[in-house]
Amino acid sequence: MGDLLNLDPNVVAKARQLAARASEPVIALAKAHTTVAVERATLRLAGITGADTAHRAGDVPWVNRVVDTIREHCGLEHGAVLPAFDALRRHDFANLTELAEATAAGQVQYKVPAGREAERAYKLARTAVGKGVRTVDRNRAQRDKLIARLGDPAQRPWIYLIVATGDIDEDVIQAGNAARAGADIIAVIRSTGQSLLDYVPEGATHHGFAGTYATQENFRIMRAALDEVSKEVGRYIRLTNYASGLCMPEIAVLGGLQRLDMMLNDSMYGILFRDINPIRTFVDQRFSRQVHARAGIIINTGEDNYLTTADAVDAAHTVTVSQLLNEHFAHEAGLPDSLLGLGHAFEINPDIPDSFRLELAHALLARELFPDAPLKWMPPTKHMTGDVFRGHLLDGFFNLAGVLTGQSILLVGMMTEAVVTPFLADRDLALANVRYVLGAAGNLREDFRPAPDGFIVKRAHQVLGEAVDLLERIVDDGLLNAIADGTFGLMKRPPTGGKGADGVIEKTAGYRNPAVDLLEEAR
Repeated sequence: MGDLLNLDPNVVAKARQLAARASEPVIALAKAHTTVAVERATLRLAGITGADTAHRAGDVPWVNRVVDTIREHCGLEHGAVLPAFDALRRHDFANLTELAEATAAGQVQYKVPAGREAERAYKLARTAVGKGVRTVDRNRAQRDKLIARLGDPAQRPWIYLIVATGDIDEDVIQAGNAARAGADIIAVIRSTGQSLLDYVPEGATHHGFAGTYATQENFRIMRAALDEVSKEVGRYIRLTNYASGLCMPEIAVLGGLQRLDMMLNDSMYGILFRDINPIRTFVDQRFSRQVHARAGIIINTGEDNYLTTADAVDAAHTVTVSQLLNEHFAHEAGLPDSLLGLGHAFEINPDIPDSFRLELAHALLARELFPDAPLKWMPPTKHMTGDVFRGHLLDGFFNLAGVLTGQSILLVGMMTEAVVTPFLADRDLALANVRYVLGAAGNLREDFRPAPDGFIVKRAHQVLGEAVDLLERIVDDGLLNAIADGTFGLMKRPPTGGKGADGVIEKTAGYRNPAVDLLEEAR
């Protein structure tokens, strides 16, 4: 879009430098620790699948059974792969699933191997994990081939639509109809509360509240269905799910193994809005982003959520700060700008004078700060009142702002937001709204030139200046303290609190993880 805001390059550079300084202590903390989810994700790459269906309390994934037992026998400070593959070799099991079955039967005593035994175990583990990584690589290549053959959507922004029935088979039907009606990206919302499960369910699921469980089989089913509809509509339809919560690393791995295209993956969302332990979250998100980078998966960050709890005008600069932090965390983990779907939202109270001009200023600031990132622009939710006619008009303004400011990914707003879970007819009307605005506006952004000293430009400069001021305070106080003080989204989350804290383990000098080694060697 060019330089419409005339941002001072020195101020922009200072903002990025401050974000890097604020991030580095947290990155160092993440590198010094592992989690039960990182260790499980590594064993999933190594090939472990299935669940203990005979457990009296319900199905327990084999990977949880193995990692929990290793931790009980010898700890996870050295990682899970050395004890697991040492036991695999000593007992001459054919694969990790056989090892898990024997573990459940109490037939395996795990230990941390040393010397030549440790090297043999690591070599065996690296070979197994390498097969998983090659599957991820093949899926990335397959995506590229399909896009080359079928084509990408002709227009930007891409149209992003949600399905959330609870039943994967019903989701497939709704996703296909949405793609035929113009959607370019299908997001399958997870069942409420899955982010707080410290395990990933197995198999296809046909129940869920306000969403469908994220499982490897559900990923496979939906990806296969969208491949078929992609051929039908003549463009590659992308699939989105959630690599967040207590199983963030595992779901990232499953997404790579089943060729998902986008995954929600924010550095602070789980901390702020699900009360997951901050250190657990930062350790898990670093590993998950390394997987996303290898898989070519576009991440979507969650800055839009801040504006549902804090005022969208007063807290606009916190969105910019979070975007800059997310950018640095992503780059450090190996994600290029082309995979960095930073989030922002259309959440200003429409009754405020000049609310649309404020929205344009904020959206244009994000676009110019991150010119090469596929930004994800979120529709109004906080101020949807149940008046479907007003809501439909507000969604139209949101769509117009997306066109004017060159957004990359446009999540379809629903006029029944805050009333009901959308019906198929609601989605059809919402898609018609998007199609009309995109078609009528065309390439209107080439004619959009805010006045150099006008309201929009001044507001964008103000927000950037406030972001720099806040980053300076975060550098002085520490990012973990800023999160604890309620800086983002008004949520106060201390570093020692939150769910999953007991799943964080400090690494010893002898820690080994071939997944981390392979992912970092490729950079």
